[in-house]
Amino acid sequence: MLKINDYEFWFVTGSQFLYGDEQLKQVSKDAEDIVKSLNESHQLPYPLVYKGVMTTAKGITDFMKEVNYQNKVAGVITWMHTFSPAKNWIRGTKLLQKPLLHLATQYLNHIPYKTIDFDYMNLNQSAHGDREYAYINARLGINNKIVYGYWGDMDVQKEIAQWQDVAVAYNESFNIKVCRFGDTMRNVAVTEGDKVEAQIKLGWTVDYYGIGDLVKLIDQISDEAVEKEFVQLKNNFILEKGSNSEEKYLHAVKVQLKQYLGIKKFLDAGGYSAFTTNFEDLWGMEQLPGLAVQLLMREGYGFGAEGDWKTAALGRLLKIMSHNQATAFMEDYTLDLRHGHEAILGSHMLEVDPTIASDKPRVEVHPLDIGGKADPARLVFTGSEGDAIDVTLSDFRDGFKLISYPVAAHKPEEETPNLPVAKQLWTPKSGLKPAATEWMQNGGGHHTVLSFSLKEQQIHDLAKMFEVKSVEI
Repeated sequence: MLKINDYEFWFVTGSQFLYGDEQLKQVSKDAEDIVKSLNESHQLPYPLVYKGVMTTAKGITDFMKEVNYQNKVAGVITWMHTFSPAKNWIRGTKLLQKPLLHLATQYLNHIPYKTIDFDYMNLNQSAHGDREYAYINARLGINNKIVYGYWGDMDVQKEIAQWQDVAVAYNESFNIKVCRFGDTMRNVAVTEGDKVEAQIKLGWTVDYYGIGDLVKLIDQISDEAVEKEFVQLKNNFILEKGSNSEEKYLHAVKVQLKQYLGIKKFLDAGGYSAFTTNFEDLWGMEQLPGLAVQLLMREGYGFGAEGDWKTAALGRLLKIMSHNQATAFMEDYTLDLRHGHEAILGSHMLEVDPTIASDKPRVEVHPLDIGGKADPARLVFTGSEGDAIDVTLSDFRDGFKLISYPVAAHKPEEETPNLPVAKQLWTPKSGLKPAATEWMQNGGGHHTVLSFSLKEQQIHDLAKMFEVKSVEI
């Protein structure tokens, strides 16, 4: 499995000197308790580190500079326990280069009517302290996240957790390197894009390699390494020979395993976490990579077919956000337009990610009828049921656009004995006709990333962090 850095989030609370030392000590104590409780809740995927009470412009500015400097820090969470004069936050917030979450909460979740006095009022001023702080962020145009509610409630904790995943993905996005084996498919528009702008805006490095560079490395993979991988394959999947001879089946499968090991070695040597292939560019390869690609996606690599580097990088990014859970490269394949059955059948020639499988995938070998190469081995399986989102990234002259909609995912209504591919059925929740129409009117492509783990709000938060357009259908 592809690893990411060990991240943490720094938590600070805002106050001022007017309330006296005792009150500031209590502010710190309450904030420490919140951080400790949140860490012990086991709801957050990444730990919080308490960094004290901020009372001066210099202290806040120095703190934000340190956040930028520390690679392990993925973002900042702030809370205004009392009234913190927002002018103090201007310089530091303007310098901050990492995601910011404003937790608008209160230490207690109730009003202590019988004991409340002026000391309590002076101490517990989140109700207007958070508004003072939020105003300056809005005035500065900061793309921060606001989570409002009692910090001890599970729904609030889940909001923080989901934002943490987005913030980590944002940080990791600047480490994403896409390896393009060959160019994009000829005469296709939607897979093209501005690679320089992608690096400026999204942090992605997109590099090209001739297919011969990869073939040379694949040819160096030993038979012993392939046999070792074959044992793992037998343990994880069902080997279904079908109508193939034993010799043809085993040969086709092992060609894919050799490709898998070769591609993985190539990617890891160059620090690449996403890649593309193209059935029009297969010089020196016996098969179009199918099973090889699926095994790599299962480990967390992003992938795009036909040279689609935008979807490859987006897939890797969303796999980071979802911890590689049920998040897959997908393509709108064919439609069911019958009333009461409206749906999209998603699939691809070979390369559908097994993280969305509802059954144990089968390793099968069949003709492909495209690309002019030998029959490739691939994983065949049925997708899952449940709520999901479908996301794509389009490139226009005025910038990138994230387009997404929530979908109800289903298993296909019938088997497809003559179409031996992995497949997933889904219907946009706003209806196939209106949703698909809006998708196309906004220039959404046919390659997407389908995720059962992510929420629509996370895609919105991601677009906000990157300052790219977001279309939520």
